[in-house]
Formats: sequence, C-alpha cells, structure tokens
Amino acid sequence: MNKRKSLKELNLLDKFLFDEAMDDPENVKTMLDIILSQNTNLKQSPQTEKEQRTSTDNRQIRLDVYAIDEDDVIYEVEAQKENTHNLPKRSRLYQGIIDSKLLPPGVVDFNLLNEVLIVMITPFDLFGYGLYRYTFQMRCEEVPELKLDDGATRIFLNTKGKHPELVSQELIELLKYMEHSTDEVSEQCKSERIQKIHRRVCRIKASKKTEVKYMQAWEEKLLERQKEKRELLRKMNHKMSIEEIADVLDMDLSEVKDIIEEQYDTED
Repeated sequence: MNKRKSLKELNLLDKFLFDEAMDDPENVKTMLDIILSQNTNLKQSPQTEKEQRTSTDNRQIRLDVYAIDEDDVIYEVEAQKENTHNLPKRSRLYQGIIDSKLLPPGVVDFNLLNEVLIVMITPFDLFGYGLYRYTFQMRCEEVPELKLDDGATRIFLNTKGKHPELVSQELIELLKYMEHSTDEVSEQCKSERIQKIHRRVCRIKASKKTEVKYMQAWEEKLLERQKEKRELLRKMNHKMSIEEIADVLDMDLSEVKDIIEEQYDTED
C-alpha cells in the first residue's frame, strides 16, 4: 500500500477528504450548482458513504455523496482518483441499484421513478476527446434528436480538459481545486464560492478529531488490504511460484514466505 499522506496533504479527489467535505450540505449544494449551472435546493442533508444493495445476497455499493433536491431529483456524486477501466459500467450499476430502491413494493407506475443524475469526477480523460465534461442520456440511434426521456443522466468530469470554451470558468476552477486543494490553487480561483469551499476544507484539515478519524480509517483499510492479500495468496499458492506471487501482489518475497509458512503451520 502507498505511504500514507497526512490529512493536510489530501485533495478533494482523495476519498476521505471528499467524504468529510461533502458532509457539509453547503459544499454539496455549491458543487452541484457549479457543475449543473443551476440553483440546487436540497430537501435534506446529503449522505456520504451511503450503503446500497438490492438484497442481503447481492453486492453492496457505497455511494460517495447521495442527495435529493426539493423536486425529488436524486444526485449521486463520486470522486474517482484511479482509472479502473470500468467506470461507464460502474455508473450503470450505481444507477440500477438506486432505481431499484425508489419504488415501494407493489407500485407499478414507473412514471413515479425519480430523476437520477450520476456524476463522476476524475483526474483523467476517460473518453479521449479533451473535454472537461461528458454528459450522457439515452437517445435513439435511428433518430438522434429523439431522447428516451427516462430521467437518467450520467456526467463524467475530467479535471484535465482542454476546451474551456465549452464549460464555465467556475467549473474549470472547481475541477482544478478538487485535484489540488491547496492555498495556492484557491488563491488563483476567481470564484467566491470556491473560496468558501476552501475555507471549510481548511477547517477540516486543521481538526485534530478529523486527523484521528483519518488515521483510524487508514489503518482499517490497511488491515483490510492485508486480509485480501492473504486470501489471494492462499488461492494462488501451489499454482504460481513464490516469486510470481510476490510480483503480482506487490509484496516482499520474505513476507510471502512468512505467510505461506504460517498457513502451513495452521493446517498442521
């Protein structure tokens, strides 16, 4: 696992800081207002790290930010730092699971489904056209101007866009600030709304309580990854050499040997 950055070194694209910052409804509202160029009135406080699943047997997902406005439009916003090469289909899964929870059992009027808008913010160009923003809605192939109007929209934002004329300057500033949430970048932003976000982020970074929470979260994640590696190692043992296992799992050779010996001792 990579060396742990300090809380002060985190940017808004880092999951922990993003979740902490988006616990503040004002930050969520400001972010949505800038992204969508509208005035968003949230009905209730947004939820971060909201767990969703269709049943106890199905895969769970954790939504970074889940919010509902006064018109019952649902917003789901993700900060995705790494290109996992599956984001379009991941967004499809998110939309499907959100949709499956919207209608009470027995309700058959699908027109009651809320509008759902999923936003993924990334520091890379997922589609290669150099845009800051890619917006997807269902359209007819045979009649391109014909929209399906199913109430679902997915937006992918790229902090490294190259066509500023297609989006607002404030959105560009927001994306740059999310990638580098520093005093220096904040000072270059003309947007007063982004300056306010920065002041709130500074308070989070200066909080001793949040520092302890961050350290605990990092340690829990480290233990979880170690557990996952041990399980993978157990499955790969006898199928690959120790050297190959160490390379695939990015582990020291001695660590792999110790775990294998420990497993043998347990079996005995």
